[in-house]
Formats: sequence, structure tokens, C-alpha cells
Amino acid sequence: MIAMDIADNISQIRQQIAAACVKCGRNPEDIRLVAVSKKKPATDIEAAIAAGQTLFGESYVQECVAKIDEVESAAEWHFIGGLQSNKVKYLAGKVTMIHSVDRLSLAEEIDRQWGKLGSSVDILIQVNLGEEQTKSGTTADELLKLVSQVARLQHLRIKGLMALPPWEEDPEAVRPYFRQLRELAAQVEALGLPNVEMEELSMGMSHDFEAAVEEGATMVRIGTAIFGAR
Repeated sequence: MIAMDIADNISQIRQQIAAACVKCGRNPEDIRLVAVSKKKPATDIEAAIAAGQTLFGESYVQECVAKIDEVESAAEWHFIGGLQSNKVKYLAGKVTMIHSVDRLSLAEEIDRQWGKLGSSVDILIQVNLGEEQTKSGTTADELLKLVSQVARLQHLRIKGLMALPPWEEDPEAVRPYFRQLRELAAQVEALGLPNVEMEELSMGMSHDFEAAVEEGATMVRIGTAIFGAR
């Protein structure tokens, strides 16, 4: 995509985030835009960086690692896709947050790989709110148990929750899921566990991010509306 178009798209999304914040009395600076750059070339990412975007989300390990090495400008990288335990080692030390931790075995492998580096990584627990078989995520019923188990690991910090709700054409139909994630975060916060802070709610994508912001999102994951169709 032409760099000017990417810059215009980013500006438009930021305006929409600001307008959503006005509606619900939030500060736009409290919402981070995650530019989902999967299947897009490094040149598009460089254009987004030139337009002031610094945070990028990738969904495939091999592609993520390749882009981190290829993109020369300074950027922050998050891994947002489904993650196999045997691929964690490739991400170690390269991403600052993993949005998609949905099981103890994956968390243990993340802990092990960052432990080798003598460092820690921020993670989000992914919740499958619609309990869809095609999507990753722990269930709402299992969330508190999983958080309690993962909180014991030394080389990661639980910073919040992530959800990829069922797709609905009407954003209002998705709003109850966003609200549910916020309510689940409050339940986790009430546990008062060490190493656990519900600072982040990663929810909302290109067609429904305004509703997500109104329901408490702190990170919205936008791909198509920035970079065009894949």
C-alpha cells in the first residue's frame, strides 16, 4: 500500500479512537493502537513507523522473527496469534508482550525460554468468550484457575486479558463480549495475586474497535483498516 494511504488510515483510526473516548469519558492516551502487520511487507511497516506508529502485532512466529530482523526503524513488537509451545524459543527476547497465552503448558515454556535469558516478558491471558472450537483461549470458567497457576512463574508478568470474540457484522452485537472481558478482569484483580495486574484489555479490531474502546479496551488490534485487505 502507498505510504500516504497508510499514514492517512492511521490518522483516521486515531481520530475514531478519540471520538469513542469522548463518548465514554476516557483519555485517548490510555488506548494503544496495535498495528496488525501479518502478511504485510516490511516496507508497509516502515511507512507506518514514519507516520508515528510504533507498536506492531504479528500472528505467525516465522514471519514475526523475520520482520523484526528486517525492519530497521525502532518498533515495539507483540505476538498476538495462536502459539505452539515448540515455537516459543524463536520469540524469546524479541517481543515485549504475548497476547495469546491460553494454557499452563504454554506459560511454562515462555517462563523457561525467558528464564534462559535472565529476563521476563509481559503476557495476556486469552479468553475464548464465545467458546468457539476454531479459536484459542481458556474459558471464562477456567480463567481464575489458570491465572492462579501462571502467576507462580517467575519470568513472566500477567498484565491483563485478550479476547477475539465471535465475529458479528454489527459491532453492537459484540459489545456484550467486550463488557464480559472487562468484568472478568475485575474478578482476576480481586484475587490480589502477586505478579498479576489487570492493566490491559486487548480487544477490538478494524470493524468493532470503537465499541471495544467504549467498554474499556486499552489495546485495539487493527490490521485491515491500516494496511488494507490481506
